[in-house]
Amino acid sequence: MYDLIIRNGLIINSDGVVNADLAVQGEQIVAIGLQLEGRRSLDAAGCYVLPGAIDPHVHLQMPLAGRVSSDSFTSGALAAACGGTTTVIDFVEPQPGQSMLEALALRRGEAAEQVAIDFGLHMTIPTWHATAPHALDEVPAAVNAGCLSFKMYQAYQGMILDDVALLRALMAVGEAGGRTVLHSETGPVLDLLRAEALAEGHVEPIWHAYTRPAALEASAVHRAAELADLACCPLYIFHVGCQESVWEILQARARGIDIWGETCPQYLLLNAEQHLGGLNGALYVCAPPLRSIEDNHALWQALAQDELQVVSTDHCPWTAEEKQQADFTVIPGGVPSIEARLALVHHFGVNQGALSLERWVQVCATNAARWMGLERKGRLAPGCDADIVIFDPERVKRLAPDALHEAAGWTPYDGMEVTGWPRTVLLRGKVIVEDEQYIGQPGDGRFIARR
Repeated sequence: MYDLIIRNGLIINSDGVVNADLAVQGEQIVAIGLQLEGRRSLDAAGCYVLPGAIDPHVHLQMPLAGRVSSDSFTSGALAAACGGTTTVIDFVEPQPGQSMLEALALRRGEAAEQVAIDFGLHMTIPTWHATAPHALDEVPAAVNAGCLSFKMYQAYQGMILDDVALLRALMAVGEAGGRTVLHSETGPVLDLLRAEALAEGHVEPIWHAYTRPAALEASAVHRAAELADLACCPLYIFHVGCQESVWEILQARARGIDIWGETCPQYLLLNAEQHLGGLNGALYVCAPPLRSIEDNHALWQALAQDELQVVSTDHCPWTAEEKQQADFTVIPGGVPSIEARLALVHHFGVNQGALSLERWVQVCATNAARWMGLERKGRLAPGCDADIVIFDPERVKRLAPDALHEAAGWTPYDGMEVTGWPRTVLLRGKVIVEDEQYIGQPGDGRFIARR
């Protein structure tokens, strides 16, 4: 007699689907079969049963230039849960003079009592940390503390690593058995283009796209791949936004380089001309910038063909008021997506025939778990955490700020209608969303040390 049985659903894993019951004991999945018995049961008839989604790229409660991103760990994790995401990976950013382990402990403490779902952390290596004497000596200790992945930048003052610093950091991470997640843009050239545009009087949000050309995203990917190969360090390219970068990833992989790529809903569904160039263009400033409709199509194809492996969100929300700035160079970058991601990829991917059900689960859960070292996440199998989503494929939902739990007060997908939405969500065996209503509590989540 198991604690809980989920009956009559179509169980979807990355490697197949099956009509069966699923049994939960304590915090784990313990059996998949027919006519299982439990003290409690949930009827999933007509629904999909899938592993809790994993978003490996979010920015909750993130300080930036005197502001803090609008979703706290509390509101952002709650929104994620309601959208079927049961694990997120956020960031630690050591300050000058601060050790990695001290920064990690503080960030863990900041999140611990707030998060409604499980979380991991990437360790950022800023400019000062990559160049300070002996700072990279801490990398093995951070890996041992469960911080498997290290965030590096090829853009942004204070964060950028030139090729020499990037290689040194990649070597330190590779030698420690870690892996690198990377923001790839050719930062110094972008800074020049932005300054020239301002000098010519261009302040409109569309110039955010004009001054960050796709070729400079792709060329950064090319350089980073070669350096990661020299360093023997697995490389994961964040937020791929253009077909040129996909091509560079494919070429690197063909040369035997260990490289993965992710994209995000904004790069699959939005475009520069309509959104950055529209009346509310400031809302859609993110980096890399939105590209073309042709890029949208190319990215969907890349997902379907395993040229890109993951859909994350890069959820970095700001209010509409915070987005209204004097020129495009000072608009805080980022858009909210944490709640709608799973449903958006289902509707525009599965329902439109671009992705299979199995591929949907791969790019929203299983692949991120595999690369990010979440050993007990991303699959429905005995021994895995009972992070489970009962997803109603017939539920029609119109996306709007008042239909979501994100705190920004707007959504880039406002007015889009999706067919398919999470009905019930379990975190390690505990029901935290029931009939689309959040019934968990802050602090249900815990830090996951990744190996």
